[in-house]
Amino acid sequence: MNTTQQLHDLGQSVWLDNITRELLQNGTLQNYIDNYNVTGLTSNPTIYEQAIRHSHFYDEEIKEKATEGKTNSEIFFELAIEDLRQAADLFAPIHKATSGVDGWVSLEISPLLANDVNATISEAIRLHESAQRENLFIKIPGTPSGCIAIEEVIFAGVPVNVTLLFSCEQYMKAGSAYMRAIERRIAAGLNPKVASVASLFVSRWDVAVKDKVPADLHNKLGIAIAQRTYRAYQHLLDSPRWLDLAKAGAQTQRLLWASTGSKDSAISDTFYVQELASPNTINTLPEKTLLTFGDHGLIGHTMSVDGDNAEQEIALFMKAGIDIDLLAGQLQTEGTASFTKSWNELLAMINSKSVTLANGEAEKQQPTPTIPTEPTAPSRPTLRLKKYSKELT
Repeated sequence: MNTTQQLHDLGQSVWLDNITRELLQNGTLQNYIDNYNVTGLTSNPTIYEQAIRHSHFYDEEIKEKATEGKTNSEIFFELAIEDLRQAADLFAPIHKATSGVDGWVSLEISPLLANDVNATISEAIRLHESAQRENLFIKIPGTPSGCIAIEEVIFAGVPVNVTLLFSCEQYMKAGSAYMRAIERRIAAGLNPKVASVASLFVSRWDVAVKDKVPADLHNKLGIAIAQRTYRAYQHLLDSPRWLDLAKAGAQTQRLLWASTGSKDSAISDTFYVQELASPNTINTLPEKTLLTFGDHGLIGHTMSVDGDNAEQEIALFMKAGIDIDLLAGQLQTEGTASFTKSWNELLAMINSKSVTLANGEAEKQQPTPTIPTEPTAPSRPTLRLKKYSKELT
């Protein structure tokens, strides 16, 4: 039995943190579904920027859409939605078999809207309608403004992947926004079954404190925060408030572990996957981490619903001078800024491709100029002119 199958049997879903047209067309994603127990995927601007930069799979569509006068943002969403529709269709049997618990894909809203509640609501509804796939999440950051939008978007019936959560407190605010939306739907006579996941970013904690704490505390804070959050998640599911919603037909907002690739060579390349093994959760893995865990990952234990020794571990970091609440806010702010940077780089890449492809087409349509030559002596070497065209890859 491979280790991804063990996670599946434990009750943890394995999602791929990647999507490209190449993965879809060459059968790689189907292979991951068949042989690595992958039951969903997530996407983000960085993934698409790299895919567009390093392949030609999107070139013709970019050229065509740019010629039609579409903006870089419009081009991106049309490309991404086309990919995600195909992926959603691959996961559709899983989505159906699990009654909508699993088999999801995710599309991220523009991070430029992070502080604009009304624009976020409108765009989330528009994108979901454009995709025309019931198993597609819209990713919205769980910032203070984002949580307001999340409640309204879920109330409107749009499934949401709450992203950029870094602490138990941030998770609980996202969970409260979800429950308020479902309670409002029930009061309005609407179907309470609107799916959502809450994505807690783990490894970035360890990167942030690595140079600020003793070596014996390295790579321990992210797991401690995750354990604290997992305990709160389990307590929420046992609360009278949630049980009433479940009885009315509501679906659990599942906890998702994000940022689970190892970033320190001193630890195992499957460290976070092994430490975050836990029932009724999701782990979204970068492609490299999926393959390495499938090859040699080990599950030694599962996370405790009581949080193990999370509070003692966190107390050691506080003693070392780490302000947990302050750092959680800082990580969320930095995450928002990082997403914005990735978004701008993505649009710049699409624009660069559009210009390059348009220039290449215009160049092909021009006749090759004749270069006049001077008579030369027989012993003089012939000058061979080479024509170079700059192409972004």
